[in-house]
Amino acid sequence: MMATVPEHVDLPDELEDLEVCCSQGRAARCVRRYRIRIDRDPHVVHVTKMTGQQLLELAGICDLAKWKVFQKLCGQLVEVAHDEWVDFTAKGVEKFKTLPCDQTEGEVSR
Repeated sequence: MMATVPEHVDLPDELEDLEVCCSQGRAARCVRRYRIRIDRDPHVVHVTKMTGQQLLELAGICDLAKWKVFQKLCGQLVEVAHDEWVDFTAKGVEKFKTLPCDQTEGEVSR
């Protein structure tokens, strides 16, 4: 279940791009929408945080047991466990990368 912003909370109806925030050296503001990038694909989400599993699902990965997700945090890749929450308003969160648990040559099915 994704953490949603309650309707009664008065947040700016703005979009924060995590890559832009990181390049500016600041944390994302608490707003209604965030642009995150998973691998090469941008996604707009309406939550302030997501789990590793939710990020994999958003990336279109069906077989979660065979995939890992990493966040680029302050220039370094850090693994995000499937049940671990990533807060988009934390300073340094830039983008996300998915990798199969077992790197093999050739095609990898999602």
